[in-house]
Amino acid sequence: MSGLFESIKQGLNEAIEFERGNLPNVKTDKITVAPLHSYNAGEIKEIRTRHHMTQRLFAEALGISVKTVEAWETGTNSPSGVASRMLELLQQDNGLLERYSIVARHCH
Repeated sequence: MSGLFESIKQGLNEAIEFERGNLPNVKTDKITVAPLHSYNAGEIKEIRTRHHMTQRLFAEALGISVKTVEAWETGTNSPSGVASRMLELLQQDNGLLERYSIVARHCH
């Protein structure tokens, strides 16, 4: 148990020294996160239709109810944070759902 305590103590001391600027050779990466886009009804419908999907298929692909898609597309409700990120990915990448085997297109 004392080994674990010493490891934690060392880590905390290093964090304090880093914050004080006493560890100049430590490499750090700064990560920024893009703000969430607030999608309106028209944008959501455009994303869905660009993927050639009905509301039912779109809902199934996203793991949500058809009523949720309907509410989004009528402006009654708005997508949550996670759903907004997924819509952003779908807006940027038309092949996303197929590439990750979420949907498969069968030509007849």
